[in-house]
Amino acid sequence: MQQVFVEDSQVGKEYVTITGEDAHHLIHVVRLKAGEKLRVSTADGKNMLCRVAEIGDSFLQADILSDLISTELPATVLLFQAIPKGDRMETVIEKTVELGVSEIIPVSMQYCVVRLTEEKAKSKVKRWQTIAENAARQSKRSRLPVVRDVCDFPAALDAFLQCDLKLFPYENERGMEATRDALDTIRSGQTIGIMIGPEGGFSLEEVAAVEKKARCLSLGKRILRTDTAAITAMSAVMLALEMA
Repeated sequence: MQQVFVEDSQVGKEYVTITGEDAHHLIHVVRLKAGEKLRVSTADGKNMLCRVAEIGDSFLQADILSDLISTELPATVLLFQAIPKGDRMETVIEKTVELGVSEIIPVSMQYCVVRLTEEKAKSKVKRWQTIAENAARQSKRSRLPVVRDVCDFPAALDAFLQCDLKLFPYENERGMEATRDALDTIRSGQTIGIMIGPEGGFSLEEVAAVEKKARCLSLGKRILRTDTAAITAMSAVMLALEMA
């Protein structure tokens, strides 16, 4: 079943009107036919099971059959991800969106290998947002996650410290016990921040700015790549929320 995200203005009492790129994709790429069902979600998180009733050249109208339950996590999860080299950021975005992340904030940290110009950063964010939206459709999310503009570490730190629960995967002498204790504090309705470092690791200054104000946790005895660390941390948070 196809997943579509629409604006509230596209939803009537009995039907939904799909236009623009989504309509083009459904009509000309997917070749959806009248009578087929699709899942429609609005910006305010309403989810509906719909059946295609009418197909035009540039629009698609679908009757609303019933409401559907939300597939969102019961908390807002912000991933502060140091920009990795190659296409690893794309992997991080795709997989963490599947796992339920709400926002991804790309961060330029001291030991990041990649340095983006302002123009290049805007281009990257546009592509990353497209990847996030495609992953949201594939995984049947109820809301579209957002990829924020690239920011420096001080700006990311300010936003991170405003989260209700701040998770900092970093060396921890308590090992997985610290991770278990941190995950036990997760509650529905929280804003949860996860800070992930770059390939070169956090600088001493970055660690000093974070570790006393966040919950340091371990992701195991092995050294993980930055993309693996992000997916592992997000998986742990997802499980803690879904099992609560």
